[in-house]
Amino acid sequence: MEILLDPISYSHLVGVVFALVAILQLARALAGWPVQIGKTAIPLWASWIAFVVAAALAWFGLTAS
Repeated sequence: MEILLDPISYSHLVGVVFALVAILQLARALAGWPVQIGKTAIPLWASWIAFVVAAALAWFGLTAS
């Protein structure tokens, strides 16, 4: 079964996904949740950068026309 999306619908779907990622990154940055990959601790400032990037990508996806 194949589901086809037109380019606008695809852009909106991707925008929603990036918006969710941005919300989670913002929540992590504000709450100070620790993240560790292996023995490496990911600093909170990385979540602020990830929030800005994901929010910008969400904006581009949601405003595509």
